[in-house]
Amino acid sequence: MPEKILIVGPAWVGDMVMAQSLFMTLKATRPGVVLHVAAPKWSEPLLARMPEVDRAIDMDLAHGQLGIGARFKLGRTLAQEAYDQAILLPNSLKSALIPFFAGVPLRTGWRGESRYGLVNDMRRLDKAALPLMVDRFNALAFDKDRIGAATDFPAPHPEPRLVRQDPTEALGHFGLTLEKPVLALCPGAEFGPSKRWPETHYAEAATRLLGEGHQVWIFGSSKDRAVGEALIAAVPEHLRTHITNLAGATTLGQAIDLIGTANAVISNDSGLMHVAAALDRPLIAVYGSTSPFFTPPLSSRARTVQLGIECSPCFKRECPLGHHRCMRDLGADRVLAALPNLSAAS
Repeated sequence: MPEKILIVGPAWVGDMVMAQSLFMTLKATRPGVVLHVAAPKWSEPLLARMPEVDRAIDMDLAHGQLGIGARFKLGRTLAQEAYDQAILLPNSLKSALIPFFAGVPLRTGWRGESRYGLVNDMRRLDKAALPLMVDRFNALAFDKDRIGAATDFPAPHPEPRLVRQDPTEALGHFGLTLEKPVLALCPGAEFGPSKRWPETHYAEAATRLLGEGHQVWIFGSSKDRAVGEALIAAVPEHLRTHITNLAGATTLGQAIDLIGTANAVISNDSGLMHVAAALDRPLIAVYGSTSPFFTPPLSSRARTVQLGIECSPCFKRECPLGHHRCMRDLGADRVLAALPNLSAAS
């Protein structure tokens, strides 16, 4: 029988994209392995575009919900799968419950919340040896006594990693065409406002590209809808007919398909930034309160831009000093300067 592994996936879009490197490593180092990923329902269209995933399992639990009863029920249902190993990507106690209830004999994860016994293959993280989140995920593919092999077998980042699907249905649904080159903007960030490049700067970049014959599509969640509208309002009125605010209007699957057609993407450090990187799109990722040395876009066609002022990265949801200079002082000229070399081969 082939080895079968249950992976408890992350709760954030960007983290799930980075988790694909672990899936790729497992497939490369354990021939014939079967991978099942238990994750929130929103992740289904993302996992469907990862050829390494043999089955996506809907955990059907609200973010942050303990839900012991629901986890016990799912765990007992999954017990019939007879998994050989579970790999836990979140460090939370609740993430360890389903594999425990499923009776998985080997349950692997980093030391996190108090979950001794629930995780019986506990790893101690050396942050200096594994500075990137993607490498921390990837290291869990190896036996504990071969943890050094994680650096000998670096996390794979081939492009594109996500399967590019036919965008015709998504284009038709929103009445979009590809007659003009597409600039995709991702001005939101679920983590908080400190990660957001100001919409006026996005508007300046959009105005420049609209003047050069591009069309602009804005992506994000329903929470980013107002940011998209503010961005459009800051663009000269005669150019606004070529901007479409898709924030909150698309499903995640539609957003993936449409971003896959973009000739250029400008994004904050967000889940959609990682999606654009995995789709091999020319990408400029703007960093301020977070660090590209922890969660960079995993693509050779991506460039990161940051000021690197003395107080960043602070990793706070809101600027603790109240000035937000790490983003406010980073002008559109510097961001756009990084774009031509990337977009030339799109």
